[in-house]
This record gives sequence, C-alpha cells and structure tokens, in this order.
Amino acid sequence: MYCWRCKADMPMLTEEEWQAVNPISYIEQVKRYREETGCTLAEAQKAGLGYLSLAAYERITGFKETNPNALLHHRMSLYGPPCHECGKPLRTPAASFCASCSAERLR
Repeated sequence: MYCWRCKADMPMLTEEEWQAVNPISYIEQVKRYREETGCTLAEAQKAGLGYLSLAAYERITGFKETNPNALLHHRMSLYGPPCHECGKPLRTPAASFCASCSAERLR
C-alpha cells in the first residue's frame, strides 16, 4: 500500500498487527531513556531503542524497516480507500479528494 510519507509502497499493518508491533512503546522508551540519561532527543534516537517493534514489523511483513518512527504511519486504518482514478489510497479516511491526482472521492 502506498505510504504518503515514505513516497513508496510499504507493508501496512492491520489493527491486530499494529497491537503486536506496538511502536508507541518506542516513544515511551525514548522518553524514559531521556529522563534517565538527560540526553537530547537526537542522542536517544541513536541509542538503539525500538528494536523490538522493528523486529515484530519484520516478522509480520517480511520488510526490514530501520526507523522505528516510520512504523507510526504504516497502519492501514490511517488511510482512506483507494482512489478510483489512480489507485493510491486517500491520505485519510475522511479525505474528499485524492492528493495524488486530485480526483474527487466517490461516495
């Protein structure tokens, strides 16, 4: 499925798969690490946190993602249905037109 942020087709997660990957725990890990060490956000992001979420995503999808932040938008429920003109997903479930080809959404 096309990811607007990655500008490429990416494996997207169902809600059940999303719960297994749980990238929100990565955000909590970063917060905790920063509180414990007093480091900057950039330093915390380089500390190797989020590997459990990345491993779960790879196990489910077969795709080796390296950025835990990317997992936050690889979730099917964030996107709308495919555009009737170009086939790319609408950017949100409530989108009224396609951001790629400008076709109006069919209701």
